[in-house]
Amino acid sequence: MKIVFLDTDTVGEVDNMMLLKELGDLEMYNYTPSGKTVERLQNADIVITNKVLIDKNVLDACPSLKLICIAATGTNNVDLEYAREKGVEVRNTKDYSTQSVTQATFAMLFYLLHQLTYYDEYVKSGEYAQSPIFTNHFRQYWELNGKNFGIIGLGDIGKSVAGVARTFGSNVNYYSTSGKNNNTDFQQVDLQELLVSSDVISIHCPLNDRTLNLIGENELQMMKSTAYLLNLGRGGIVNEKALAKAIDEQIIAGAALDVLENEPINADNPLLQIQNKENLLITPHIAWASREARELLLKKIYNNIKAFMANGA
Repeated sequence: MKIVFLDTDTVGEVDNMMLLKELGDLEMYNYTPSGKTVERLQNADIVITNKVLIDKNVLDACPSLKLICIAATGTNNVDLEYAREKGVEVRNTKDYSTQSVTQATFAMLFYLLHQLTYYDEYVKSGEYAQSPIFTNHFRQYWELNGKNFGIIGLGDIGKSVAGVARTFGSNVNYYSTSGKNNNTDFQQVDLQELLVSSDVISIHCPLNDRTLNLIGENELQMMKSTAYLLNLGRGGIVNEKALAKAIDEQIIAGAALDVLENEPINADNPLLQIQNKENLLITPHIAWASREARELLLKKIYNNIKAFMANGA
């Protein structure tokens, strides 16, 4: 079997990458621009892709393809229906980043909530050395204990975040974007109630027709002025123009984003122009990417290919 990994840079350096060599003739590319996809997949039996698009044109031009392995949970970069018509199997990768995203969620929250940028700069600037007292209360923070923690999307990651929030003593509510989640471990509420009541709102749902621009100007206006919004789901769920306005007008206390509508971020994104920069944290889609999560991702890709081959491929 000829196996082609189109975008290894999206996974980075992991110790078990070469495990894939056991399965066949492996070709790896750090990054594949759209104009090179077909060329690199000529005579390939299996393609591994994280974000490179595999659409109708690619599938028609690469008749030897038998399996598409997506190095992610989301499948929006593959034309699933046409792949099915062509008899090409598609396997995505699940349940590899729950702990990583959960940890990142609270790291991002505490960075904002505890005003860490301000206090770090206060000490390093020399101001603390000149202080007559041992502490500084200029920027206040509050405890999660007894506060309302709202979660949008109670899948595996959402449930993990909910469990940690409960450990901190928070009252956890959730909103099911599909309407199908009836988890009884936590209180389910509608979106408006969650927005109005929550001190922290953490998003962990997929992007689809129901969640596109789910949080816009009206929804941000419903939130408490002291509340923090976290998006570790997908870009496009939160309207970025509306969020920039809400932060600068102090409609909410702050926001942390690991995902954006366009990745990498557009240079003219309004979030890069805000005045209250200390109230916004943006990371480049890294919440999923602990060393352990990336190694588990490769192991699951390996297992997907091995299982496909065992079925007589």
